[in-house]
Amino acid sequence: APSPDETARLTAQLRAVADELETHLPENPLPRFIQPEEDGPPKDVPLGGAMPYDVVVGPFNPIALPVELDFEPPRALGRAIFGVAYEGAPGCVHGAILAATFDIILTAANAIEGAVGPTVRLALHYQRPTLTDEEAVFEGWVTEVTDRRVFSKGRIVQGGVVTVEADGEFA
Repeated sequence: APSPDETARLTAQLRAVADELETHLPENPLPRFIQPEEDGPPKDVPLGGAMPYDVVVGPFNPIALPVELDFEPPRALGRAIFGVAYEGAPGCVHGAILAATFDIILTAANAIEGAVGPTVRLALHYQRPTLTDEEAVFEGWVTEVTDRRVFSKGRIVQGGVVTVEADGEFA
């Protein structure tokens, strides 16, 4: 708990660093979205790289969650260790964090199938608490593709136990 004077001094230092960093901005900023290749998601760009400012996995978003995506067709995987900053009940990951992560995991599974679209419905079935400070493995896969919809399922496995199951529908 620094004093007001110390807080003001530190804030001034941070502003000076931010001003210096601003001089290094690229002339052409990164695009907000990189189109997938015709045969599926970019092979050399992870989903977060395709959406560099995504709130869940965007490498250029300072509040992005600590989720690492992997494609293992037909499944999309995400691995994360959520610390106390993502806590709801003491020692447990907040359900909204899990929902946001599932939205991107199921979207990644849809990308494997070449059927990406906006989320229409996302339902989570909480089986038991997902604990902070322990690896949570998210799995997502597509169950059905119709002319207008994609249906996906997912789950979180933590310590060999399923903690949450998810059902998604995408346009």
